[in-house]
Amino acid sequence: MLAALLIGVASCSFTNKNFENPDKDKLLIDLIAYVLEKGHFDPKTVDDDFSKNVYSDYLEALDPLKRYFLQSDIDEFSKYETLIDDQIKNSNIEFFNITYDRLMKRMGEAKEIYKEVLNNPFEYNQNESISLDYENHPYAANKKQLVEKWRKQLKFSALSRYADVLEPQKLTASVNDDLTDEELIESVTPSEGKKSGLTPKTPEEAEKESREATLKNMDEYFDFMDDLERKDWFTVYLNAITEEFDPHTSYYAPEVKDRFDMDISGKFEGIGARLQKRNDNIKIMEIISGGPAWREKKVEVGDEILKVAQENQEAVDVVGMRLDDAVKLIKGPKGTKVYLTVKRVDGTIEEVTITRDVVELEESYAKSALVKDGNRTFGLINLPKFYIDFDDYKERNASADVATEITRLKAQGMEGLVLDLRDNGGGSLKTVVDMAGLFIKKGPVVQVKSTGQNKEVLEERDESILWDGPLVILVNELS
Repeated sequence: MLAALLIGVASCSFTNKNFENPDKDKLLIDLIAYVLEKGHFDPKTVDDDFSKNVYSDYLEALDPLKRYFLQSDIDEFSKYETLIDDQIKNSNIEFFNITYDRLMKRMGEAKEIYKEVLNNPFEYNQNESISLDYENHPYAANKKQLVEKWRKQLKFSALSRYADVLEPQKLTASVNDDLTDEELIESVTPSEGKKSGLTPKTPEEAEKESREATLKNMDEYFDFMDDLERKDWFTVYLNAITEEFDPHTSYYAPEVKDRFDMDISGKFEGIGARLQKRNDNIKIMEIISGGPAWREKKVEVGDEILKVAQENQEAVDVVGMRLDDAVKLIKGPKGTKVYLTVKRVDGTIEEVTITRDVVELEESYAKSALVKDGNRTFGLINLPKFYIDFDDYKERNASADVATEITRLKAQGMEGLVLDLRDNGGGSLKTVVDMAGLFIKKGPVVQVKSTGQNKEVLEERDESILWDGPLVILVNELS
């Protein structure tokens, strides 16, 4: 009864997408602790050593470059280093709360720091150094040291851009490599710069341009960070706990789980456009071929989405909205309509209607090519993942698509097959078993062992073979 009750509560908790209530956070950590203890294949002892590892990994995830927290913050946090295990057992999230509140405060201060630093020119004639070994960096002892750490990091970032600004001029100048930047500038006359399409820049101009580019980059970074909510940071904390069990155990928040399902199936229901948020504006960055937006030709790359409305509902202003929240409004069931108020590249504003449909992400699917090598012909199949629609296996899946590609390549005279699984992070075991069956008559393919259960052997039982010729499988460290 207890197990049934917990599963029932878990179902409600995991599907309810409002995670702002702290009591739900406590319930969630309680449920995860229960699942890990009872269901993990090799559960860890949740003790002080476990607590120390979670503490270290979590703080590193929050501030990997050590540019937010002060040493005084770490000193304050350190009292929790051996208490996280006790807090997990008691559904206590005090450590998360104090670190989250402090991080938000320090990030607010960091915004002021980088803007102030980048408001003044950098002096590149000074002999300075910076260590990129962040793991062994000490935390800043005070605000003055923190500002200096930010100054060096921003100067380093701007310096790489500064070199890029001057580089095109170096390519047009036939000068000795030992010349200074000033001499390089002088070696490109205005007429030469005009012929090459480049306008020579002084070191002062290059410095300013690189600094402004760095400022823009930091503004965009903090715009993204501002969109993260408390629940997103709580997910970071939960994963510091789950990943202590093993690197492949992760907590997926509901939105992340939705993205996982989309990624593993290679499809979703929506308008078929990739969006990006820039300066509070939701912009269309790509139209997915074959999708509703592509077919109906009512929006274009570069259009900004100002408002989104559902059928028979008021339009919702999405300017300044989190990208994930805006995407939720735009996506929807196949056959439904969505009304978008868009601002065109030329500044005109109009409302368009798009009927949602299933959008297939072709880059997720198997692709093949025929390769000629002298008088020999080989087939190449690239498989990014072992994709499947968990809701309907009869729909498109990796095994069926690979079978189709093999049949097509055989018809074109393939003498040998290369199956490219590099960077393939996995997916459905059933598709793996079925795919192995394309090359072997029958037999065991993979075995699965769960806690408290007997070993289960997944076998290929279909004796037919689709390809019995030469086969090479490409893998790498990410396969």
